Amino acid sequence: MDTNVNQQQRIISGAAGGALALLGARKRGFLGLLMAAAGGYLVYRAATGNDPVMQVTGGGAVSSKPIFVEHSVVIDRPAQQVYDYWRKFDNLPHIMSHLESVTVLDDRRSRWVANAPLGTHVEWEAEIVNDKPGERIGWHSLPGATVDNAGSVQFESMPGGSSTRVHVALSYRPPAGPLGAAVAKLFGEEPSQQIAEDLQKFKQTFEGGSKN
Repeated sequence: MDTNVNQQQRIISGAAGGALALLGARKRGFLGLLMAAAGGYLVYRAATGNDPVMQVTGGGAVSSKPIFVEHSVVIDRPAQQVYDYWRKFDNLPHIMSHLESVTVLDDRRSRWVANAPLGTHVEWEAEIVNDKPGERIGWHSLPGATVDNAGSVQFESMPGGSSTRVHVALSYRPPAGPLGAAVAKLFGEEPSQQIAEDLQKFKQTFEGGSKN
């Protein structure tokens, strides 16, 4: 049998599928059947390395439409100061709970490792494509990423210059397409939740002391 699912996707599918099938077996009614069926599909995908839906659609239709999320927060610090802290990417795992590590490779490229459902993780390399000091950072993932993603962070100086509106916009394709996004959300590892929570944590941490 041909395989069309990479090893990292198989690990995520297996972990999520097993838990989903177990939860479905414990639930009654249509929802339980649906959860069990989705879990079984993910377990099959992990065990065989083959995604029948991807095979039928030519491998791309399930995840051809990116998922878009965005959130903003106002931080009581000047824009340049907030930008400087964010631009030093290895600071981010300290204030973003879903990030395990960020390794800076050079002026434009970095390697990211993030938490995924049920104790697994995803990783990718990203490249900065738009960098305007004190105002904006834009990036996209490089080929081979477990999760294809692109986005930007804007640092808008508020009237008076003492506070900054930080706006994060992100588009991504989950490893298992829309089903993968649903499973991730079920287990609390969905990017829109993470970004909202992490921006609030960033605000609390950053305003809690002077950042260099």
